[in-house]
Amino acid sequence: MNTKTKSIKSLFKPYLTVKNAYKGGKSVLPKNKDQKVFKLSSNENPIGSSPLAIEAIKNSIENLHLYPDATDIRLREALEIYYNYQLTKDQFICAASGSEIIDLVIRAFVKEGDEVIVSTPCFVPYKMFSRWSGATVVDIPLFEDNYGLNMEGILNAITKKTRIIFLTSPNNPTGSYISKVELEFLLNKLPQDIVVVFDEVYWHFANAQDYTTALPYISKYPNLIAINSFSKTYGLASLRVGYSYMNEEVAAYLRQICKPFLITKLSLEGSIASLKDTDFIEKTIDTIRSEKIYLQEQFNKLEIRFYPTQANFYLINPPIPSSEFVQFLAEEGIAVRPVDNFGATGKVRISIGTREANEALIKSIRKLKVISLN
Repeated sequence: MNTKTKSIKSLFKPYLTVKNAYKGGKSVLPKNKDQKVFKLSSNENPIGSSPLAIEAIKNSIENLHLYPDATDIRLREALEIYYNYQLTKDQFICAASGSEIIDLVIRAFVKEGDEVIVSTPCFVPYKMFSRWSGATVVDIPLFEDNYGLNMEGILNAITKKTRIIFLTSPNNPTGSYISKVELEFLLNKLPQDIVVVFDEVYWHFANAQDYTTALPYISKYPNLIAINSFSKTYGLASLRVGYSYMNEEVAAYLRQICKPFLITKLSLEGSIASLKDTDFIEKTIDTIRSEKIYLQEQFNKLEIRFYPTQANFYLINPPIPSSEFVQFLAEEGIAVRPVDNFGATGKVRISIGTREANEALIKSIRKLKVISLN
């Protein structure tokens, strides 16, 4: 046999392709030294980071030559307190970002040939990581008019190969949510051997009366896994820390494939401290909710169609093609996010910023409208 004719490419898995690459929200560069730029493309905290987290990080920079904690136990203990002991430390899994937990769950429950159900528009890693495992992604799109969940469509799509169903509330990039009644309906109908991943990373910003997290249902449904992040409310996006909570037996199973030393020392200390920063959390939520109202009023005045949101961003129909709209705002020093790859073709996601950032956004859109009329 002529081994020289063989290639490393013969070992490539056919479902691993560069087409699955995830692209984050971009920043913009100032055209001149006097231009101020605003990044409204990644749903980051508009007022910064938790001061308690920053202080904890500063106090932890000694001995960086030493390894961090091998496990996430201290953060799990802090989460147990944060949740007022409604959950035990053994029900939490922590990792380097919510995305890492999504990957962890898929690796634990999905093999080549299995099926994973998503509802587009949705967070890209659901599909991307599932395809990395060799799974078939079954898309049951949200309803086009209000981005509500197609519950009957999901139930009808279930087969013997279905392993995971991804649900998101509030949803990224639409801002829509799953009501308490809807979630209960699905959980009661779904087979217990299908994992339900409930992504609730934007839950702090939701204020709908019928909104719910997964917390009230964890004890009853062992197939339910909730995912959260320190990137949004706590302002720690660059530390890359996420956590999930679930049935103790499921958590113990997942913990077997958690990597040691996965969370850095600074990330661990910052995250633990941020859980105690109630003042910062309240200030963040108040800022988002008040600025949400401001943007809604301004969008109405400018006749910009937007979708109701329970998150810290708006999805809009831009007045000109989305690529041109994004480029125009970039030249104005404002970064926003086209979301075609999420499944919302032609639409743009705009993070809710500070009043200064939001006023700059509205001023630029008003300028665009004037240009368009002339």
